[in-house]
Amino acid sequence: MRIAVIGAGGWGTALATLVATAGHQVRVWVRRSALYEQLTKEQQNSAYLPNVRLPSTLTYTTALSEAAMQAELVIFAVPSHALRGVARSLAPLLTGTPLFVSATKGIEEETLQTMTTVLSEELPTTLRHRISVLSGPSFAAEVARGLPTAVTVAAAHEAVATDTQKVFSLSRFRVYTTTDVVGVEIGGAVKNVIAIAAGVSDGLGSGYSARAALITRGLAEMTRLAVRLGATPQTLSGLSGMGDLVLTCTSDLSRNHTVGVRIGRGEKISDILQSMTMVAEGVRTCRSVHALAQRLGTDMPIIEQVYALLYEAKSPHQVVVDLLTRESKPEFWPGEN
Repeated sequence: MRIAVIGAGGWGTALATLVATAGHQVRVWVRRSALYEQLTKEQQNSAYLPNVRLPSTLTYTTALSEAAMQAELVIFAVPSHALRGVARSLAPLLTGTPLFVSATKGIEEETLQTMTTVLSEELPTTLRHRISVLSGPSFAAEVARGLPTAVTVAAAHEAVATDTQKVFSLSRFRVYTTTDVVGVEIGGAVKNVIAIAAGVSDGLGSGYSARAALITRGLAEMTRLAVRLGATPQTLSGLSGMGDLVLTCTSDLSRNHTVGVRIGRGEKISDILQSMTMVAEGVRTCRSVHALAQRLGTDMPIIEQVYALLYEAKSPHQVVVDLLTRESKPEFWPGEN
């Protein structure tokens, strides 16, 4: 299959490596010319995937038109804030009826829409039914090295999810399917914000018990929002919900967790972001999720506190105090998700 990967960051490069290993013809669109030169000459992406040798069968381009040429499947792996513009530029260049896979996690700030909704607005109307989303507990560096991983592909049409599953399934990369697109996308977006909270807790030295509490209550918030948007609660207990949440909240490889740790240790968010090569999606997504929760009247206290921490200069210590001293209540209300 001819596959176009749009985005040459860590995740885009890892997915390109994965599908190239499966024998597909893969062309990667690279935005920056300096990175393009490195990829073509050295077969390495040292900025995003250091010490990973990339398949010699991968090809690269800085032209969207060349990437889109005769593509039978298009993987979008650009930051959430760039997805709409890239998809809009790519749309008139498409030929045939390719499958589309969103590998981007986030919620658009301006519209509060999920990534597949953004794609459905920008891609040709006749191809909207061919959009899916891939999500789950996965780090780019581990996928690129062929370490065992399991993820979920969601699409509104089961046949699209199944077709996409076949492309990505390898002996060390297991892919499940679902039609709960909203549940998969909300889990993938919100977990990044919860990971910042978990990182702050770790940076303050609050201990493993506090981290476990944040993960558990974070899952409750994710589920509450997803169900409010029409998702099935069970989805949030799966790979794209609980699985991804645990991974992102507990690993040093998580950019969002690392941001939180550094905040907990006293660094300013502006200095942290300036020092990072890769995007920590949770920082932007926090603003989007906070606005979405307010719009829907959904109770998300951890999100509220992370928002105050990032955008209202609230101290990490006060965030912890305010979370712990909230009004006492039952863990579960009857009928609550």
